[in-house]
Amino acid sequence: MEDINDIIEKSWIELGKESIFYNYLKMYFDNIPSFNVRTIKLSISKSGRFKIIYNPKILRAKGLIFSKSLLKHEIFHIIHGHIFIKSKDKKDKKLWNLAMDAAVNQQIRELDAFSIPLNVLLDEGCGTDNENIFIGPPINYINKTVEEYYKYIIDYFEKSNKIDLELLEDYRVDSHEEFGNFELIEEVVSDLVSEVISETYEKAKGDIPSGLEVPISLIIKKSRKNWKDLIRRFFGSSMIIEKYRTVLRPNRRYDNQPGWRAEFGPKIAVVLDTSGSIIEEEYNAFFSEIEKIVRMYNSKIYIVQIDNNIQNVLQYGKGDWKNIEIKGKGNTDFEPAINYLEENVRPEGIIIFTDGYTDIPIVKRRVLFVLSEKHNSEFKSNAENIYGENSVIVL
Repeated sequence: MEDINDIIEKSWIELGKESIFYNYLKMYFDNIPSFNVRTIKLSISKSGRFKIIYNPKILRAKGLIFSKSLLKHEIFHIIHGHIFIKSKDKKDKKLWNLAMDAAVNQQIRELDAFSIPLNVLLDEGCGTDNENIFIGPPINYINKTVEEYYKYIIDYFEKSNKIDLELLEDYRVDSHEEFGNFELIEEVVSDLVSEVISETYEKAKGDIPSGLEVPISLIIKKSRKNWKDLIRRFFGSSMIIEKYRTVLRPNRRYDNQPGWRAEFGPKIAVVLDTSGSIIEEEYNAFFSEIEKIVRMYNSKIYIVQIDNNIQNVLQYGKGDWKNIEIKGKGNTDFEPAINYLEENVRPEGIIIFTDGYTDIPIVKRRVLFVLSEKHNSEFKSNAENIYGENSVIVL
């Protein structure tokens, strides 16, 4: 249960009042209090969860409006793709940091109101006497991208070198320390962002925060890849499937209280519909891609063949696809397979390969429907409405 007195939890609640988009986005974030950060820091765990690491003492002192604005600031960095920017060296990173904040803060009313224009900051050559500063766009040069503000700073340096970058860094509010250098490989992080933002967009039904319409549309457009890319993306990110209290792990925030333990599901299950019009060539193409993924990610894969009953269950190994005998040809009912996996395997995600001539199953975990070319169009439409467009692909 979340602590509603926590400053970041309150900030999420306030953001949710602005747009339901933030309510759905919150599902992919963990809030982690720490006195080792100045104010707030964005990170991504190895399990593919976004982490907001924050100093509760500092943020409580600053107040809810300040904290909510900083949380929005970090979210905007993700959606605008700033977390992928790689710097050449320490000096170059500081220039990018200035450009990122100028691009983001202009879209956040509370921060824009107290921002120092980038050109004023560069002309003065250092920070102000304020405890924290917010960097805004240059006067008469607004609504530009981070790349354009970066070039603006580079052009300034060609004319003058009086800016004190070290001092400016001392005044920074949030940390970009891990931007461009997360523990996960960039391709996995990119797929993670595309998946999270696309799914959140679908659930929010168009209720998108002001200023994010264009970057979100670009993410969604980029996320619509072919079936092979989407299957690889499904395997590429591991999510927490369950969190529970345990006295075996101390609570980092409150003494004498149980902590949280996360249960990860590193297994993927594949449910095969063996009843319909899926032809042998499609089975071969599908398993050929599964084979490549097994070799790439070294994942545990369970195969369940189903028509109106479970026909076969096996743990897939490298090269096994050539020896799989497709069994069954009756009507299709996915529920026995889904129930079996939930009770016995508890996979992190489920891929269902089908022609769609059956009822849509209720799946409580991440799911991806891979449809044969001659699929049931009504099944496809209904599955997209229930699970989102990015959860359904056609072979």
